[in-house]
Order: sequence, then structure tokens, then C-alpha cells
Amino acid sequence: MERLEDIASQIEQELDEKEEVREIAMKASRSIVRLCGGAVRDLHKGKNVEGSITEANEEIQKLLAITRDFPDVKHSGFVETAMQEYVEARIFQSLLAGQPIPAPKDLSVTPESYLLGLGDLIGELRRQTLDRIRKGDVDNASGQLETMELLFEFLMRFHYPSSLVAIKRKQDVARGVLEKTRGEVAIAIRTHSLEKKFSRE
Repeated sequence: MERLEDIASQIEQELDEKEEVREIAMKASRSIVRLCGGAVRDLHKGKNVEGSITEANEEIQKLLAITRDFPDVKHSGFVETAMQEYVEARIFQSLLAGQPIPAPKDLSVTPESYLLGLGDLIGELRRQTLDRIRKGDVDNASGQLETMELLFEFLMRFHYPSSLVAIKRKQDVARGVLEKTRGEVAIAIRTHSLEKKFSRE
């Protein structure tokens, strides 16, 4: 029974370390969500987001470093959510810049967070498409719709149980977003075509 004190001390030491790691990881995750949310809003406005993205990347690297020995913390909900937001911002940035889409390894994120972040991105692309329609830029709106369709096809390749990756809801939401956007782009194209026809008469 004398060993109980030693065992208790060892457990306390390990749990104290884990609690400290969790607190740091939560703080870093909140920072990533804030930075990436701001970056997405600024990207819609055509602003430079390099500073925010760089800072978010630094926080991602910090998360990976401190959770390396604590996989249950790394795969906890708040860390996955932060990675998901980072994926959304980074891929959005790449698409708007006409650059290749980064892979999960390029972003240092899990495959699960990559898929979920990409699913959310389709909604941001819808917003871009509608902005282009409002400005009368039908050609670019059609191009944006094509990008949405490609990302949706990619997303629909994955069929796994929700216990592994909660992708089904993202797929359902993306499908609805895509169908609405198709209809709006089709109307915009018809309207634009009629306007051109009447302007020539």
C-alpha cells in the first residue's frame, strides 16, 4: 500500500501535464478560428490576408507540436474545428488566387478536418457566385459554379460512418447549396442573354 502515494503522484503529474496541454491547445484553436473567420470575410472583400493566414499557420504548427504526445487532445472536437476553419480559409485563398488546391499534408491537418472544411467552402463559393451575378459578371459566376460542382463531386466520393468522419451532413448541405446556385446562375444567364438581344434590336 506504500506505493499508492507514488502512483498517485505519477498520475497527478501526467494529468497536470495533459490539462496544461489542453488549455494551450484550446487557446490556439480559438485563435485559429478567429484568424480564419476574419480571413474569409476579408477574402470576400478582396483584401490581402497573408498576415492572418501566416499567423493561423503558426498556431496550427503550435497545436501539432504540443499535442504530439496527446492524440486524444489532438483529435478532440475543438482542435478539429480549428483545423476545419483553417482548411476553408486556405483553400478559398488558393482558389481566388488561381493557385493549386493544397492537400491535407500541405496544410498539416487531418483528412477528416480537410473534408469538413472543404464542405463548408462550397457555401463561401456560393456567396462569391451571387456577388458576381449582382455585378452582372455572369461569365465568372458560371466559372465559380463549375468550381463548386467539382468540389461537390470530390466531396461525394467519401462514404464513411459518422463515427469516423461526420461528412454526411456536409454533403447534404452542399447539395442544397449547389442546387440553389445552379438555378440562380441559369436565371442570370437567361436574363443576360435577353438583355444582349434587346440591346442589339
